Amino acid sequence: MAKTVFDVLITKHEEDVTASTQFLANGGAKDFSEYREVVGRIRGLQLAIQTTKDLSRSQMEEEEDK
Repeated sequence: MAKTVFDVLITKHEEDVTASTQFLANGGAKDFSEYREVVGRIRGLQLAIQTTKDLSRSQMEEEEDK
């Protein structure tokens, strides 16, 4: 199946979550403030992933109804 814009966005956001998680796991945050910033970024990306998945599913259902 061809990649959609949704697939590309989801893949990119998942890569960013993985990179941020690895950054934290490797002790990359120099202080608690930076740690909180990265955790917030991860949460935001996870929300973006879920929203993109929901939009993709909604569009597929609309196409099926046509």
